[in-house]
Amino acid sequence: MKIQQSEISDYNKKVVSEHAENFDFLSSKLTKQGKDVNSIVAKLAEFQVAIPSWALGAGGTRFGRFSFYGEPSNLEQKIDDIGILHSLTQTAGAVSLHIPWDIPSDYAAIKEKADALNIKFDAVNSNTFQDQSDAKESYKYGSLSNVSKAVREQAIQHNLDVIKIGDKLGSKALTVWLADGSCFPGQNNFQTAFQNTQDSLIDIYKGLPDDWKLLVEYKPYEPNFYSTVIQDWGASLMLANGCGDKAYTLVDLGHHLPNSNIEQIVSILQLKGKLGGFHFNDSKYGDDDVTVGSIKPYALFLIFNELVYGMQNNPQNPDLAWMIDASHNVKDPLEDLIQSLEAIQEAYAKALLIDQDALKAAQLDNDVVKCQEILQGAYRTDVRPLLEKARINVGGVINPIGAYRSLGIREQLIKERGRNTVATGL
Repeated sequence: MKIQQSEISDYNKKVVSEHAENFDFLSSKLTKQGKDVNSIVAKLAEFQVAIPSWALGAGGTRFGRFSFYGEPSNLEQKIDDIGILHSLTQTAGAVSLHIPWDIPSDYAAIKEKADALNIKFDAVNSNTFQDQSDAKESYKYGSLSNVSKAVREQAIQHNLDVIKIGDKLGSKALTVWLADGSCFPGQNNFQTAFQNTQDSLIDIYKGLPDDWKLLVEYKPYEPNFYSTVIQDWGASLMLANGCGDKAYTLVDLGHHLPNSNIEQIVSILQLKGKLGGFHFNDSKYGDDDVTVGSIKPYALFLIFNELVYGMQNNPQNPDLAWMIDASHNVKDPLEDLIQSLEAIQEAYAKALLIDQDALKAAQLDNDVVKCQEILQGAYRTDVRPLLEKARINVGGVINPIGAYRSLGIREQLIKERGRNTVATGL
């Protein structure tokens, strides 16, 4: 299905008066504070977050998975779902494919469909954490780090194949996340595993087109519970540096030990020009992959404070690849993604409200109280009218969740696809 612009306009007419009142009040308040409201709204309208192809269906755990019905059963339907998200929010203008879960059967047709929905192809993601049915070698004991040269060569070739697939679609980056590691002490030689990984990544890096990036993701544990080869941002940075200038670290919010200072990590990576991308989610205990901003919204705001500072002051760092990486165990996947997009935009908007000059002055004066007041003053501002205005300006809806339910989108998807479809990759 496809949402018509007339449906968006009709919905907005029902709620625009309340929005206008709220926006005028906030705009007047911010203008008196010296904020350029039009500039902030424009930046919000430009900000796009990629939707991963594996996030359009219900997620699950190792204990079970419960379908939400009407799931997209193929890549074409996944693109349609992202088109729905983008029509409503105007912030989901990209898709990030996971290979081999979502290999196009007809590249021209997929590109044509994406173009019609104003969706671009973001970073492509390789998969060497699962054995494929036609694979000769197994990744049970690792892929790029494996002691077996044959296994490493198979994993390298898979990544090179993924690059070719992405290149046909217009992608410009490869994301590599490894499950490689060990479950028990003594199982692996740490140095051998790391060196094998570095050598393998260099071989993959050689296959990158000139205008591509290699994004190296890290994670402290899981599925291995004693050691992970790329366990933190330091390991990722060393591997990226060992590959070359087109290799960068990718930060996933859930891939940190509890209470890690993620905002400090992204700040230093930007200073060094090596932050390549960002995967958004939220967590309480580990890599929970729940809705962005649902548990730690202030932490997300602090991260965006550093991201905004870096985007303004670190020209040595490239434009970042933004993506949601979440698992929707009990929610409608599309509603969950809408909530995540809203939380990301809120954190970004609040960070844009921070008076960086005033904050710098307070820091130089060691005025700790003033520093906190500046940050929390921005955080406590209800910025939702700014997000609504940004969506209106580019053809989106004022209230995406409200419109999604009012238009009965899930019911229409179930009617079209049935109740028993299962999204690929889950």
